[in-house]
Formats: sequence, structure tokens, C-alpha cells
Amino acid sequence: MDRLFLDANVLFSAAYRPNAGLLELWGLEDAALCTSRYALEEARANLTEHVQHRRLNRLSGSLQLFEAEPGVLLSGISLPEKDVPILLAALRAGASHLLTGDIRHFGPYLGKRIKGTAVMLPGEYLRVPNRGK
Repeated sequence: MDRLFLDANVLFSAAYRPNAGLLELWGLEDAALCTSRYALEEARANLTEHVQHRRLNRLSGSLQLFEAEPGVLLSGISLPEKDVPILLAALRAGASHLLTGDIRHFGPYLGKRIKGTAVMLPGEYLRVPNRGK
């Protein structure tokens, strides 16, 4: 079973519209979803409507939460300060995948593994045949 760590932008996108395609992640039987309070708060801060906040609260109820341990990034990894806690929390969670839509900052790591965690766009993960097997 895969353990998927969801970045704030994935949470935001899933809560933004009632029929968001990323809601498919919550229906996966072969994956455990997780995130951090940091990511949840970032998503919450960017949602503007009460109904979106309610959707995020409902979605977050099924997520396992992991927090980043203070630490230094691995050599060769360069991320803005605000993204460091996302990667560190994903690593602490033992995530098989870090799902992010942040191409600007995580782009250089898309399709690569960092300490065993694959960094992917959520849509790419959903298209992987036999995922989680």
C-alpha cells in the first residue's frame, strides 16, 4: 500500500470545487493519505469561501498527520524555506510519494526519489497503472 503525502496545493485544489478531480485520491483503496498541520493551514489560509473550508475539514478528517522534525535538508536539495517543512514531514511520514502541484519549487525533483519518497504530480500518480501493488 502506498503512503501519499499531500502538499498544501493538493489539499487546496481538492477542497476548492465540490467535483475536483483530485477527490479521486480519497477513494483509493490501495493508498493511505497523509499530510501535516502546516500543509493544512497553508491550504486553509488560501481558501476564501466557508463551503471550501468545510470541504477541507471533511477531507482532512481521513488524513494521517505528520509534522516535520527540525532539520537540515539533504545536500543537493534546494527548496524555499516555506517548502522545507513539507518535504521533511513527508520524509518523517515514510511517504512512498509526495504529491504536489508546485512545479515551480518541486519541479527539479518531479519523477525523482528523495530518501525513498517519489515526488510526483497528483495527476501522474492517478494515471500510474497497478499503483500501490
